[in-house]
Amino acid sequence: MVKPWQDTTLPAHVRAADLLARMTPQEKTAQLSSVWIGADTEGADVAPGQHTYAARSAALDALLPYGLGHLTRPFGTVPVEPAEGAARLAALQRTVREGNRFGLPAIAHEECLTGFTAWQATVFPTPLAWGAGFDPELVEEMAQAIGASMRSVGVHQGLAPVLDVVRDARWGRTEEAIGEDPYLVGTIGSAYVRGLESAGIVATLKHFAGYAASRAARNHAPASLGPRELADVVLPPFEMAVREGGARSVMPAYNDIDGLPAHAHAELLTQLLRREWKFSGTVVSDYYGVSLLEEAHKIADGESRAARIALAAGVDVELPAARCFDPADPLPENLLDRAALRVLTQKCELGLLDPPQDDSPQKPAASLDLNPPHLRELARRVAEESVVLLANDSGLLPLAVPTGDGLRIALVGPLVHEQAAMLGCYTFPRHVGVHHPGLATGVEVPTLAEALHAELPGAVFVDDPAAADVCLAVVGDRSGLFGRGSSGEGCDAEDLELPYQQGELLDSAMESGTPTVIVVLSGRPYALGRWTDRAAAVVQAFFPGQEGGAAVAGVLSGRVEPSGRLPVAVPRNPGGQPAPYLAPPLARHGFPSTVDPTPLYPFGHGLTYTAIAWDAPHCDAPEFPTDGETVLRLTVRNTGERPGTEVVQLYLHDPVGTVARPEVRLVGYTRVTLAPGEAAEVHAVFPADLAAYTGADGRRTVEPGALELRLSASSEDVRHTVPLTLTGPVREVGHQRRMRCEMHVK
Repeated sequence: MVKPWQDTTLPAHVRAADLLARMTPQEKTAQLSSVWIGADTEGADVAPGQHTYAARSAALDALLPYGLGHLTRPFGTVPVEPAEGAARLAALQRTVREGNRFGLPAIAHEECLTGFTAWQATVFPTPLAWGAGFDPELVEEMAQAIGASMRSVGVHQGLAPVLDVVRDARWGRTEEAIGEDPYLVGTIGSAYVRGLESAGIVATLKHFAGYAASRAARNHAPASLGPRELADVVLPPFEMAVREGGARSVMPAYNDIDGLPAHAHAELLTQLLRREWKFSGTVVSDYYGVSLLEEAHKIADGESRAARIALAAGVDVELPAARCFDPADPLPENLLDRAALRVLTQKCELGLLDPPQDDSPQKPAASLDLNPPHLRELARRVAEESVVLLANDSGLLPLAVPTGDGLRIALVGPLVHEQAAMLGCYTFPRHVGVHHPGLATGVEVPTLAEALHAELPGAVFVDDPAAADVCLAVVGDRSGLFGRGSSGEGCDAEDLELPYQQGELLDSAMESGTPTVIVVLSGRPYALGRWTDRAAAVVQAFFPGQEGGAAVAGVLSGRVEPSGRLPVAVPRNPGGQPAPYLAPPLARHGFPSTVDPTPLYPFGHGLTYTAIAWDAPHCDAPEFPTDGETVLRLTVRNTGERPGTEVVQLYLHDPVGTVARPEVRLVGYTRVTLAPGEAAEVHAVFPADLAAYTGADGRRTVEPGALELRLSASSEDVRHTVPLTLTGPVREVGHQRRMRCEMHVK
């Protein structure tokens, strides 16, 4: 006889509740637990505290009689052939299922920040490059394809995207973030969530919250956040991804906020996330985050106490391995039931409660290909859209290669011949592959030198700038973990000076007298003010993935029209951070400080190889109520001789507020691609809700009065201003407010 929890016609929460009622406390606790197969005390850490905690974490055999909540990174721990990995995971799931009396498998989760973090899987650009593309539709398409590849081998959950808003680019994980603006992070991040979820993969929002606002940009350091910065800068991307993206999991951050660790923050994890935002998914700990309540934050006097604090706050699952959530240590029944019900409901939604279970991959094992042509094509498109042309005053770019003897190009810099220049810290080659000497990359990753040789077959490449017509000076980062790179998790910087003495390289190139193009391949922006007045051009790419070499080479040659825009400002000087975007007037340059934090290139900046003119805009209703909207219309024209893409950005300026406000903040954007001589009309629907902010009393309100919309090519390059007046009463807005300005091209 089919029991209610096995009845596929019943709602997931009904089935889960019936199953929960049949479980012992030990079986319920096991659903909150995880096992990391292959992670031990040997080798290098791929997660904070791995060596410290691995020996003390529960092994699979101990949990099997009770069941298991999660399997941690069956593909992302060691190199494994895709077909073999799928077979291993299916066999492991059979072992889990056969070991417990209900026949329940585990949720298998993986990292997917730059594509599926598995050997031989397509390596996509890092999230900072997604932000540079200003293209949510492409990011959603990319995420759907990544999710489909994960689902094909038996994975259920992806630990992405990172929705931390960059507050100080010295933070090592800047490369993992989308940008320094909450609207950009929210719209791009929500698109990634929609794509992943549409493929049947549970998207996990991280790191909730304030992780990127740590003191001095140090990993895990406390976040000195006031309530308004938290409400208006840090939290909106998460809210958007929950409400609009449909994310089904959230991961708390390692940091504390004003002394309260995120894994113990009931106000965040229960009151805000669940009661106010109506989130109904699971909260999974960051790796060893529950243990850190005892070991690092010192707010628990043992594993059992740490488990109770986290569970009471709203953490449902301990990752990556059970240590504090121990079936042998009974947890409070009401809290245990609350968390276990959430996990079982999610398992039901994933089909893991449906009989019969089938753990085989969706494709025949022999046909498994995690780097197929359509994924490589997507990686190419994302990479090409992300390359930013920062400067080209000389007109040297695109490079013209004459016939005959050919252009003599000097390639200098430590990264010009390195695959590492293309790869972020959460790519498999940099995250896991570096711990396996002699292991092939698994996918083809051309270096920039190799890509340029293919791109410019008529050119002559040399090593000496003095012997060349043009010099390409390639500088930037090598990603890594916990000090094994200049960018990446745990690789924070004291300042934004180029690492590895690369400034001396640029000095030498400039002194040669040969026109020099600076090419930056990095995980964060670096201070370039010493050289830009002498550089012929500057190009920036943020770890653009396996197709990144060809993308950068294509921009240099002109085959690819540059269309990226900065998701984070590029500083002029290495100190005086952070830069003033999203800051009120007193945070900008001027009296009473001698420090000038004005960036060299501001947020949103990027050039094209053509000329695009902006006609005067039209506003349907310059005056409208605090619960209304207005429509802007703007025509842009390509007046140059080459095709090009403009990113039309809409910023809000509020002249007078009840608290100090940012000078401008992004409230809308769209990409417009135009052939020579072509024009297009941009429509922007601006709701008054986007003028809301958190006041001194903690309420988020829309106030009547004067506003100004700025149609801009960057946060500093204003093309047109549109004055507005909001009428009517002060209006409080909650979590049903409109969070985006719909912009489209006609």
